[in-house]
Amino acid sequence: MVSELAGTLTKHKLDVAALKDAFYHPQGAPAPVKFGTSGHRGQLGTGFCALHAKAIAQSVARLHKERGITGPVLVGGDTRVVSRDTANLCAEVLAANNIPVILPDMPVPTPVFSFEILSGRAVACLNGTASHNPPQDMGLKYNPSNGGPADAELTGQIEKYANEYLQNPAAIQTMPLEEARQKGLVKSADVLTPYVTALGRIIDFKAIAKSGIKAAIHPLGGTSLPYYEAIKKQYHLDNMEIVDKTQDPTFSFIPLDHDGKIRMDPSSKYPMSPLIKLVESGKYAFAGASDPDADRFGCATQAGGLISPNHALCVMADYLLKHRREGNSIGRTLGTTALLDRLAAAQGAQLDEVNVGFKYFVRGLARRKYVIAGEESAGMSVSGWTTEKDGILAVCLLLEIMAKQGDIAHLYDGLTQLYGTPSYTRIDVPTDDETKRKIKALKKTDFANLYTVAGERVTQVRDTDGIKIYLQASWFLVRPSGTENILKFYAETFLGEDHLQRIVEEGQKLFSK
Repeated sequence: MVSELAGTLTKHKLDVAALKDAFYHPQGAPAPVKFGTSGHRGQLGTGFCALHAKAIAQSVARLHKERGITGPVLVGGDTRVVSRDTANLCAEVLAANNIPVILPDMPVPTPVFSFEILSGRAVACLNGTASHNPPQDMGLKYNPSNGGPADAELTGQIEKYANEYLQNPAAIQTMPLEEARQKGLVKSADVLTPYVTALGRIIDFKAIAKSGIKAAIHPLGGTSLPYYEAIKKQYHLDNMEIVDKTQDPTFSFIPLDHDGKIRMDPSSKYPMSPLIKLVESGKYAFAGASDPDADRFGCATQAGGLISPNHALCVMADYLLKHRREGNSIGRTLGTTALLDRLAAAQGAQLDEVNVGFKYFVRGLARRKYVIAGEESAGMSVSGWTTEKDGILAVCLLLEIMAKQGDIAHLYDGLTQLYGTPSYTRIDVPTDDETKRKIKALKKTDFANLYTVAGERVTQVRDTDGIKIYLQASWFLVRPSGTENILKFYAETFLGEDHLQRIVEEGQKLFSK
C-alpha cells in the first residue's frame, strides 16, 4: 500500500550528529559482515559502523598481501553522512598495511571507481555507499582489478576475514591519516577530468548541443553533480540545466518514496516527481537523474512522463545495435524485460540472461561482448566503458537518443509495434526467514509436475537465483531479498494486463503452499 505521505517532503530533518554517533558508538554488537549483490550494507549503528569499515579494509589488505596484489587502492564514497569518515578510516587501515591509497578530495561516483581501475591508475577500490537506500543506511563495496563488483569467491573471503576482525578488533592495523599523507602512502588525485573527457568518446555531445533540446538534470544530491557541471561546461551544452544542486546528507529535499521513507531512487515516480512536473509543464523535453552514487539512472519525457528502466533499456539497446555495434550480445538479468530477447533475435544479436547482480556482466563487458548490459533496477553499461553500472552514461545516452531520434516514449512504442507489448510488474512481498530459506532450497525438479500456469504451457524452469518459470509468452520469478525479509516477485506477459494479473495470482499461490 502506498503511504499517504508519498511524494511529500520530510517535516523533520534527520539528526546528523546522532547518525555520526551511531556510526562511531553503536548501541550493541555490530552485525556480521554480509556482502549482498554489491557490498555490505546496513543501518548506521549495529548495521554499519566504524568497526565494519575498518574490518573490511583490513580484510582487503590481507587479501591483497596473500594474493600478491600490489598497487594503489582508490578509496572514497558518495555524499552520505559518514561517507567521508568511512573513506578516511579505510585509508588509515590500508596505509598501516603499507598499501598505497588514492583518496580524492571529492565524493566519487561508483562508475568512476571502475573507470579509474580500468584505466590502470588503481588496482582495486573501496567505495562507501548504500546506493539509493535511505540516508540512515551506509555500506562499503569492493571492486577488484576488473573494475566491476567483486564475485562471490572474493566477497566470501572478505566476509570471512572481516567477521574475524569484528571479533578481534585489536588485530586491525591503523595509521593516522596525516601521518599516512606525510609518508606518501595516501595521495589525492583528479578523478573528474579523465572520466568526463573519455565520456566524449562514447556520447555524441555535439549532436546534443546542436539539437537544442531542453534537458533538466537532477543529481538527487549525489556524486554526479560536479560531473554533470563539467560535462555541461566542457561540451558547451547550453541546453542542459542542472535544476537542483542541493547537497544535503539528510536528503530531506527529496520527496518521500512510496513507503514514506526517503529513498533517492531515480526510477520511482515519487522521488522523481519534481522532474516529472518539469517535463509535464513543457519547459523541458527531457529530464534525467542519477542516484547518490550515480550507478542508476532515471528519465522522464514530455510524451511518456517517467520512463520505466525496462523501456529505457530497450530503446538504448535498439539504438546501440543499429548505430554503435560493439559486441554481439545483449545482457540482461533474470528480472528484466523479455522484450530485449525479441529485439535481439530480430537484429541477429545473442541474448545472455544472468542472475541478479551486475557482477555477472563483468566478464562479458571486459571482453567487449555486450552491446549493452542492463537490469530492471535501472543499471546499465556498455562494452568499452565501465564494468560497473553507470547512471551518468545512461542519462547522457538517453539524451543523445532524444536529440537524434525523438521522444524515448515514442521510440519505445515503435518497438512494441514491431515485437509485441509486454505487461510487467514487480511486487515485494513481506516474509520471514523460514519462508526465505524454503524458497532458496527449491530446485527446478520440484516443479517437474507443473505443466501450465494461467492457461499457458510451462516451457522451462530455472533455479540459479530463486525460481523462474517460463511460459509460452510470459514468465514469472520469485527470489528472496539478500538484505530484507521480503520475497521479490516479478512477472511479465505479452498477453495483456488481465493475463498478467492471472499470472500474479496463480504464481503467488504456487509459492505460498
